[in-house]
Amino acid sequence: MLITVASGKGGTGKTLIATSLAISLKNTYPVKLLDCDVEEPNDYIFLKPVITGNDPVSICVPVINEQICDFCGKCAAICAYKALAIWGKQVMIFPELCHGCGACSYLCPRKAISEQPRIIGAVESGYSGKICFVQGRLIVGEAMSPPVIRKVKSHADKNAINIIDAPPGTACPVITAVKDSDFCLLVTEPTPFGLNDLTLAVNVLKRLEIPCGVVINRNLGLRNEIEDYCQKAGIPVLLKIPLNAEIARLYSRGITLVEGMPEWQKVFIELFQRIQGIVYEGNSNTEW
Repeated sequence: MLITVASGKGGTGKTLIATSLAISLKNTYPVKLLDCDVEEPNDYIFLKPVITGNDPVSICVPVINEQICDFCGKCAAICAYKALAIWGKQVMIFPELCHGCGACSYLCPRKAISEQPRIIGAVESGYSGKICFVQGRLIVGEAMSPPVIRKVKSHADKNAINIIDAPPGTACPVITAVKDSDFCLLVTEPTPFGLNDLTLAVNVLKRLEIPCGVVINRNLGLRNEIEDYCQKAGIPVLLKIPLNAEIARLYSRGITLVEGMPEWQKVFIELFQRIQGIVYEGNSNTEW
């Protein structure tokens, strides 16, 4: 099973949920935690894994043979990302803008363009006890995170419970992370900003036809606008975590919720069982 933990905005508690869920299930199922928040991975802070593998991630960027090139400009014209430009008798390449699609080399009439790899990040793998851990790291200053996210996801095991910690937001990195998931847990908070970004995330999952449920973090104990929205949209609220100073203290010390407050382990096991019911029995009542 592939479960993605996502949110429409940062700082809602995705890491809290992803790490607690992984630790709660590790004694019952084979578990893989895939940290796809490659611009700022931080699950390792809580799981403290032993890293045993480090594989570079690269994309192919164009190289021009100017002895063959006649500077016709077709490569620059076909590039949707403006990674090439013709300046007189010179081809200018902007590798940071290149998406590695290969269109320029494929369509060059004189076959003057070849490709070479350019490293943009790395995927680290290892173990935290019984949990198989994988995380991506995008090189600072690079803009292309989806290739690194896809490389992290390639480590998913169909025979394990795969938990993906997705990047925040609703842009391309998030879509890359949640794509092909069996279920998506959307973590939010009971604020106007939380509601606004939750609705954006729900709309993305609706387009992708991925079932979802909501976790309300820092819940104040009163019925709120998040619950009202979920009821109208037919989205189950699967878990509420209270606004609690002890939880915040544990988090600031790099201690997961289920390790610092073991009574929560049962709650996360029940959360997983509810997700199983939604995925396998189709009883989510989601009104897509």
